[in-house]
Amino acid sequence: MAHIQDLRSPTPQPRRITGVNWIGVWTLYAKEVRRFLKVINQTVSAPIVTTLMFLAVFTLALDRRIEIGDGIGFSVFLVPGLVMMAILQNSFANTSSSIVTGKIQGNIVDVLMPPLGPGELTFAYAAGAVTRGLVVGTGTVIVLSAVVGILPVNPLQMLFFAVMGSLMLGLVGIIAGMWADKFDHLSSVTNFVITPLTFLSGTFYSIDRLPGYWNTLAHMNPIFYLIDGFRGGMIGWSDTAPWIGAVLVAGINLLLIAVSYRLLRSGYKLKA
Repeated sequence: MAHIQDLRSPTPQPRRITGVNWIGVWTLYAKEVRRFLKVINQTVSAPIVTTLMFLAVFTLALDRRIEIGDGIGFSVFLVPGLVMMAILQNSFANTSSSIVTGKIQGNIVDVLMPPLGPGELTFAYAAGAVTRGLVVGTGTVIVLSAVVGILPVNPLQMLFFAVMGSLMLGLVGIIAGMWADKFDHLSSVTNFVITPLTFLSGTFYSIDRLPGYWNTLAHMNPIFYLIDGFRGGMIGWSDTAPWIGAVLVAGINLLLIAVSYRLLRSGYKLKA
């Protein structure tokens, strides 16, 4: 009998997690990445085609009528703004749609039940948004650069502002996704907040051409600094010093991380 008892499987013991639950973080991150890669034509190919159409329309309509200066044509000036616009919109969509879909389908509990703290949830969701933003941005840069004929001036600066932009809108997407009860709410954020801030941030023009009040207002738009910094790294043209934008967007991201952490910690509109 003792021999038979020795062959029995030991009683399962719960896994003790100390510090960061890296397995859980990686699992949630992988889930977020696979979610958008599963529909890659919608999440990656479509934004590239859309930005290419923007470039074609604006170039055909305005390229010969607008002079930027320093030998930079309008189409060259336009490309970095279009790339950053695609990065920001897709980063926001990744986190916000994931959370709202989980709430509507009732499977958000699958995220809340595992031993993942608010910091780990914030990191995994934000990392997924940054990954999607960089994938879309890379594809868009390759296609538009080939069409216009651009060689990046400072790739590291481009990467920094691409990551900061993806992180910023990914965090905004977490906050918006927790607040929204349905996709109509997300559409209102996109239509009345994200899109206006993007279009009025120097994507299609240099803000130096704006008169006093509007110029001041444009400098209050954080997306302007993302586009301006990315443009400086890509074509060597910027309206402000890159370090100013870097410090500002880093500070905003720290604030958004704190807000996201606090909301996830409280379970705001996630826990019944």
